[in-house]
Amino acid sequence: MDTMATRREDEMTAAELMVSKADISKTKFNSDCEAATRALEAGEIRFELERFAFTANNITYAAFGDSQLKYWNFFPAPEGFGFVPVWGFATVAESTLDDVAVGDKYYGYFPMATHLIVSPAKNSPAGLFDSKAHRAELSPVYNFYTRCAGDPGYKADLEEIQMLFKPLFTTSFLIDDFLDDNGFYGAGQVILSSASSKTAYGLAFQLAKRKGIKVIGLTSPGNVDFVAGMGLYDETLAYGDIETLDGNVPTVYVDMAGNGDVRARIHTHFDNELKYSCSVGATNWDQMGSNKELKGPQPSLFFAPAQAQKRSAEWGNAGLQQKVAESWVAFVSRADDWVDVVKESGEEAMTRIYGAVLDGSASPKKGYVVSF
Repeated sequence: MDTMATRREDEMTAAELMVSKADISKTKFNSDCEAATRALEAGEIRFELERFAFTANNITYAAFGDSQLKYWNFFPAPEGFGFVPVWGFATVAESTLDDVAVGDKYYGYFPMATHLIVSPAKNSPAGLFDSKAHRAELSPVYNFYTRCAGDPGYKADLEEIQMLFKPLFTTSFLIDDFLDDNGFYGAGQVILSSASSKTAYGLAFQLAKRKGIKVIGLTSPGNVDFVAGMGLYDETLAYGDIETLDGNVPTVYVDMAGNGDVRARIHTHFDNELKYSCSVGATNWDQMGSNKELKGPQPSLFFAPAQAQKRSAEWGNAGLQQKVAESWVAFVSRADDWVDVVKESGEEAMTRIYGAVLDGSASPKKGYVVSF
């Protein structure tokens, strides 16, 4: 085919928000976005990001950017900086491919930038994979872009809820499935830190269906009423009340906060009755601490794509997606009651929202949907 790109005429002004890898509280807004201006090569398309959600999960991506999860590697940035990955909707602004049309809308994993260039592979009505070489060794779960017109679950009026909750709920589903797959390690209760975070209460929603499993949520004092009012946790406590729990009950700890002090107190309090401890998030990214000399089991880092790949092999990808979809439908029918969608745009809003979510001052009731 003629590799001359077809292009939209109404592209937005280029922009991107970068974060210092050395100090994720420092950001840099840049109007010189290479992905918006460089000419496409054969086999490439240019996405134009319409809007995206920003939650505590994105702070986890930044906090774990250089970990074995390699979140900084998805979208290469100038030396010393990184792009925080976000989930959102984008439109094909320019294409060199016959089977990827300009104007088509996709949902997926993007940098905080107006544009992204990808090299589509395995194109189908359902979507495409980015086959860029730097993403080849990264989890394929993050490399797939869903074509909205080919997604039976897509609803235009639910875009905000999808962006805010869908990727987090998939993680919640997989943690619940992983714990059940391992018999909850013989425990009768699961404790979740950062209980007001969306991944935590998605997990609590799933765990509430399990017979014989008590679900306890830990949160900051200011969020206790919000968390308790959701009706998902059997018990809700402020972090200062950990030691009031019965330490003789076999327990699993799922750490969404990443707070080293809280983790140490949980391990000390339950000691040998702590049957499994896993790390999922880092909402308290600046208080992560060390795992050295902890009592009980050594914490394990939960990597959702690994459980997804295991279940895809056992159930088939369609089977896994069906199970997630069934749980998602049940969850989303209630999720709208737990969040007030806040839509904002522009550099000032983006920087302010990033800072508020980073320092924990953002209300758990607010769900931010942002555009450039």
